[in-house]
Amino acid sequence: MEGGSVDAQATRDGRRRRMAASTGRRRVLVVDDDPGIRAMLADVLADEGYEVRGASDGRVGLALAAEGPPDVILLDYAMPVCSGPEFAAAYREGPPPHAPIVLITATGQAARRAAEVRADDYLGKPFELDHLLDLVQRYAD
Repeated sequence: MEGGSVDAQATRDGRRRRMAASTGRRRVLVVDDDPGIRAMLADVLADEGYEVRGASDGRVGLALAAEGPPDVILLDYAMPVCSGPEFAAAYREGPPPHAPIVLITATGQAARRAAEVRADDYLGKPFELDHLLDLVQRYAD
């Protein structure tokens, strides 16, 4: 059992029931240049009932957000082509509504970088899956 505890499993089961009881699947946009992180986040979030779209950089993320507005955005800070800060600025210049942004960054300065991009929250790499799921649920609902 992942997480190694009955309490963690009960938390995940309760989260799944709440997702199933909702009227529709909540959408998460993952913008990260690391394909392994995108795939892992997509698998974990899909298992929790979320519809997940992944983008390899901010430019692709902006196009996906325009196609179908997400309920929450998980955003990497450092990416080629269009970085996290560039994505956040361009996204907020677009028409509302704007989804909450959770910055995911490997730096020890996650709080400062989150403030810089005006993120709603942040998650430092490496992170606990339960913490990630709690943040996504908080902002997607």
